[in-house]
Amino acid sequence: MRFTRYTKYKGGWIDALNLEGLMDQLSDFLLNGGFAGGPHYHPYWGWSGVEDTNSVDALKRQLLQALIESGELTPEMIEELRGEGQGDEAVQQEIAEMLDRLIERLVDEGFITLENGQPQFPGQMQDVTGEGNIDEAKEAAQTVQFNLSQKGMDFLGYRALKGLLGGLGKSAAGSHDTPHLDTGIEAEAASKPYEFGDTMNLDIPATLKNAIERANADGREVEGPLDLDYSDLMVHQSEHRSSCATVLMLDVSHSMILYGEDRFTPAKRVALALSHLIRTQYPGDSIHVLTFGDRAEQIPLSQLSKAQVGPFHTNTAEGFELARRILSAQKQDMRQIVMITDGKPSAVTLPNGQVYTNSGGLDAHILRRTFKEAAACRKAGIPINTFMLARDPYLVQFVRKVSEIARGKAYFTSTVTLGQYIMMDFMKRKRRRVG
Repeated sequence: MRFTRYTKYKGGWIDALNLEGLMDQLSDFLLNGGFAGGPHYHPYWGWSGVEDTNSVDALKRQLLQALIESGELTPEMIEELRGEGQGDEAVQQEIAEMLDRLIERLVDEGFITLENGQPQFPGQMQDVTGEGNIDEAKEAAQTVQFNLSQKGMDFLGYRALKGLLGGLGKSAAGSHDTPHLDTGIEAEAASKPYEFGDTMNLDIPATLKNAIERANADGREVEGPLDLDYSDLMVHQSEHRSSCATVLMLDVSHSMILYGEDRFTPAKRVALALSHLIRTQYPGDSIHVLTFGDRAEQIPLSQLSKAQVGPFHTNTAEGFELARRILSAQKQDMRQIVMITDGKPSAVTLPNGQVYTNSGGLDAHILRRTFKEAAACRKAGIPINTFMLARDPYLVQFVRKVSEIARGKAYFTSTVTLGQYIMMDFMKRKRRRVG
């Protein structure tokens, strides 16, 4: 990737700027994939998909906002951006070069990649305030797209995981026992009598104690070597962490960004955090992500940040069917479906491949197909844990029915508590008592 180098602009503070802190500030923007299909008008909900979230020009606007909020810009720059300045071309040029340098650093450090062109162009960027004519540099920046790199995805996943676990009430690691679950720390339990098939992880003090007590009970003085009996043997217990295959189902129907609340970006943030946790702490596990709107589709984790909602209905039945097929190919001893949704099932795929939709109420045919697929998951030994972001009475009834059929759990939560609920549920399922 070639960059245009400016000789006049020094920008020492830009080179010293903490990029990780900047990425943290940009996390909402970077995980907001926008609205699929471009501008879309709904008679009740108005326009959607008019925001530009993938171009370098959009990234520059977010960088400016982050720099303003962090107090990094000079008063002259802020006045120019607010349209209160004198139209100083030198200041505008400095802002343009500063933004180019920041994007260059993000690319050099491996947080983002660029496609369809170069991020920098010679000439002045006259329209830093968003008013007036769009010059050649701005128009070109709108055609250059950026993508999060694997490093960028890992960073956002780590920060999201750190924030979620911190929200569970734990501070820095120490040596004190707590009732909380944690990652990477083995929990010890009381020892138990040895049974055939147990791992021979002997609790030597407890075993010797049993042998001495048995000898004393026989009235013999304990001298010399102890005779161990089968009943004396005691073995340590530990927390067994079984391997688990997880399919995360993300609702991409229109309602996930409506009603004055973006519910989809928090869902993607949780998916990134969960994938980071699994990859770093549970290497035997696997996680797969699928989206379900009018149709269900598996997406690679590398493309999660670009996932979009759209003018879609909610084909929950096809989501269950696809998730079950994915999990049937996994070799882990535990399998589960985690579904994040905010609406009722309103679509189903017919045998001829067409999609039948009905947004008005709970359609009996759609419900039957959805419950049928939930029963198929139960037969395959796959529980469905549903995280519902709405609390309408009929939705509560639907979610509870799905959980009952598939022997899963139902959580009625919000975008604020969604991540904590999912993390707590996942880590609790990772532990069961064994000998």
